[in-house]
Amino acid sequence: MSAEEAHVVGLISDTHGLVRADVHRALAGVEIILHAGDVGGDEVLDELALIAPVLAVYGNTDAPGDPRLAQEIERTIVGVRVHVSHGHELGSPTPRKLLETYAADVIVYGHTHQQHVSRAGGRLVVNPGAAGPRRFKLEPSVARLTIANGTAEVELVPLGD
Repeated sequence: MSAEEAHVVGLISDTHGLVRADVHRALAGVEIILHAGDVGGDEVLDELALIAPVLAVYGNTDAPGDPRLAQEIERTIVGVRVHVSHGHELGSPTPRKLLETYAADVIVYGHTHQQHVSRAGGRLVVNPGAAGPRRFKLEPSVARLTIANGTAEVELVPLGD
């Protein structure tokens, strides 16, 4: 049995209309970008599309009728099921609530602006943090999700100002 080629997915959330120049470095070489909401306009999606194809969900500050934004994204990437939603649909999203609501192997969310990675029963819950304007004392970030041999690993990548 040969080793499966790794698939790398960019994860981003809460851009709120700003794509930092450092996002290009942080997500260089990814196959696809999954945006977990609070995009802040088509300009953000157009800029991210210079890096890789983009799929995005709407957040609580986005217009739900925007044809470029979905309520949720469900993708299977080499046998690993990935769910993306903003998280606001659960009120205050927590890993427990997300795991109870969605059956995917990897659950990606935003809304809280706080980086988060946890595992539960072989499942992965990821908030890549907020990539847009700095709020509170939270460090802007994105994440790189690597899927290979039926497993998913994630790396949080800090963004410069």
